[in-house]
Amino acid sequence: MAYLNANIPVTYAQIRREYLYDLKEHHGEVEDCIIFGLSSITGRPILFHAIMENGAVFYRLPISAFIQRGFDPKEVPGRRLDELELWNCFSYYPAVTSYDILDGQSGKYFGKDKQKHPGKYLFTVDWAHPESNIVDTDHSEIPHEHKCAHILALEDGNYAAQPNNRILWDIPSFTVKDEIPDWKVQTSEWNVEDTGKWKTEDTDRFFYDIEETKDEEEEKYLAEEKALAEHAESFKEKNE
Repeated sequence: MAYLNANIPVTYAQIRREYLYDLKEHHGEVEDCIIFGLSSITGRPILFHAIMENGAVFYRLPISAFIQRGFDPKEVPGRRLDELELWNCFSYYPAVTSYDILDGQSGKYFGKDKQKHPGKYLFTVDWAHPESNIVDTDHSEIPHEHKCAHILALEDGNYAAQPNNRILWDIPSFTVKDEIPDWKVQTSEWNVEDTGKWKTEDTDRFFYDIEETKDEEEEKYLAEEKALAEHAESFKEKNE
């Protein structure tokens, strides 16, 4: 997993030139660039790295600094950064993935303005805390706090970074239901080794046996359940 900086799928774009001048001049102007990487800093938005046609590289610009190639900057609506990206980075450890099932697919995200903003999938940024020797002070691995950021090329010419619970994807052969799910936020922390219900035999056998362990209360409960099932089956047979 990358630390701080990560490669991303190369994206040919335009940069709003005012971002190259600390937002002080050249407003309304653009120049071509290639976005090639990002920085992930806890508590900051995703920051992107780009190279210009003059060979200069500019680091750590927000997603609002860029518009897509082929768009007239006068026709691309200016959107606040917090409208395009809902959450800051959750750690210094970003993972960049391009999911095959979403590659090239369209979707729409639900903005703060209560409107649907259609766009096309580019790639996904997710976060974790892989270093056990460093105190984990972020939220990337807390089930109900976790969010990823899907990077979208919007139909209006902007880019956006939105989490799962703000996007509905359009895959014509599969996403046939026109509804917004009423799901609940996940709070469970899944673990298959914390039940205390089984153990392996203490041998050097390659195909070792696994034994289930049951406490007295569970044994009693299972016995009662079995007795009830047998009684119900007996009652059914007598009345047939």
